[in-house]
Amino acid sequence: MASRSVLQLEAHAKINLTLEVIGKRDDGFHDIVSIMQTIDLHDDVTLKLADEITLTCDDPDLTSQDNLAFVAARKLKEVSGVDLGVDITLQKHIPVAAGLGGGSSDAASVLHGLNYLWELELELESLQEIAMEIGSDVPYFLSGGTALVQGRGEHVVPLDHANIQWMVVVSPESDLPNKTALLYDQIGESDHTRGVLTHKLAGRIRGGGDAPAQFFFNVFEPYAENVFAEYAAIRETFRNLGAMGILMSGAGPSMFALAPSREIGVAWQLMLQMQHGIRAFLVCRWDPPSEVCESTQRAHLNRDSVT
Repeated sequence: MASRSVLQLEAHAKINLTLEVIGKRDDGFHDIVSIMQTIDLHDDVTLKLADEITLTCDDPDLTSQDNLAFVAARKLKEVSGVDLGVDITLQKHIPVAAGLGGGSSDAASVLHGLNYLWELELELESLQEIAMEIGSDVPYFLSGGTALVQGRGEHVVPLDHANIQWMVVVSPESDLPNKTALLYDQIGESDHTRGVLTHKLAGRIRGGGDAPAQFFFNVFEPYAENVFAEYAAIRETFRNLGAMGILMSGAGPSMFALAPSREIGVAWQLMLQMQHGIRAFLVCRWDPPSEVCESTQRAHLNRDSVT
């Protein structure tokens, strides 16, 4: 029998197929409604039992106690009262502060992993309550897949798998501080909605997984070029390659478009990177635990290993 000492996990990125803002709350946060989808782009998270909580990352700028993965471990230890620690090692592949949820996904993986390593046996509902104290997207990443997310992010309703496969994600380099707050400053009450577009798409997905790009929406999209200096130019470059329905993910600056085929997606990615020097990823929908695209199925069959 394998001992509970080391655990290797994948922390997957997400895209927002829709993102609507319902209004501003009394606590200063905003109520949103969104359909999120995990993709096969992921960070690698290794957890090893230890006496204290430590974190090491291949990006030195992220090796700090402010990292959400470290925050998640500390919060879980406080709540559970265990007298245990963990060495957390992160290998980052998801661009940072890019609208793809990498930090939140790392945190969710830590919560899941430590629930196992520390033998806490907490139910998902309990983990979600802890996750909400860490970050708005963290509860969603505890389950991943296709989901309807509402409130600040605490209300997560799993949906049937969205009928999308290949996508190209373009992730411009950006170190803009407080980008999410800057984007919220751009929108006004006239941009607040009742979530009709999101619920319509959720209905289509429930009815058979249909998720056409014309139903995608991001409230921040019209204001992205006001906040990200090169956004409009990069989007136009992407569009000129033949990409349609290009949409920003989350608070950006990453954007994505559905690819008609893997071959076309490869061509887009290579042209963006080789000809234009723009960071781009060919990705596909990823749904835990076994609904994965053909190209990555073998890699994900043993995604969690314990030694």
